[in-house]
Amino acid sequence: MARIVLVTGGSSGIGHAVARHFAREGSQVVITGRTEARLAAAAKELGPDVRRVVCDAADPAAVARLVAELPAVDVLVNAAGGLGRPAAGAESDAGPGAELERVAAQWRADLDANLFTAVLTTSAYRERLVPGSTVISIGSIGAERRGGSYGAAKAALAAWNAALSADLGPRGVTCNVISAGYIAGTQFFAGVGGVSPERHAALIAETHDKRAGSVEDIAATAFFLASPGARHITGQTIHVNGGAWTTR
Repeated sequence: MARIVLVTGGSSGIGHAVARHFAREGSQVVITGRTEARLAAAAKELGPDVRRVVCDAADPAAVARLVAELPAVDVLVNAAGGLGRPAAGAESDAGPGAELERVAAQWRADLDANLFTAVLTTSAYRERLVPGSTVISIGSIGAERRGGSYGAAKAALAAWNAALSADLGPRGVTCNVISAGYIAGTQFFAGVGGVSPERHAALIAETHDKRAGSVEDIAATAFFLASPGARHITGQTIHVNGGAWTTR
């Protein structure tokens, strides 16, 4: 029987590539995102067997509705994330504490986008995960250096994953983080005007293999972590960055 794979943030970038990889290998894939139009376009590109559900993974009510529509999964990939955008009206333009309000709004937005999306979705499904299930969350090299509020959220994601693995491991569920380095062509690195040639060259120079990462690098790693060969790998942060950040 085909596995059911849920990919949050599956309408673009790494999430889209992960969904494509699992779908290609015969899994029943469900992608989520906040925008119906983008989800519809992504699902069409992925194929007729890929389902889509509009869900803001940082919204508890939306996640509860998702579980009602999709009550069980075998593989959960928390790919929703990116640079958080404060909600309209979250920052005041002037007055006492205005700058601190802007700081707080940005930090809350990054925590919502990169930590709470994973925590809420996983919490909603944790009692429904059976032995052999896998939880994979997409982290970032920004957790290790120069990451600001975004990096701090990704570092918190890794700390939470370690605790989650200890909780779910006795039930036969593995939980890991894939820490991505420079992944060319994603919205994260597009920014305003994209990555400059100078910045691109500097990011490549940091790697050992002298190339940018691709979304397929991350997708293939996610597929491995959900495979039988990875059943004794849990509680880990797997760095996929070409050696730009090394561990031992």
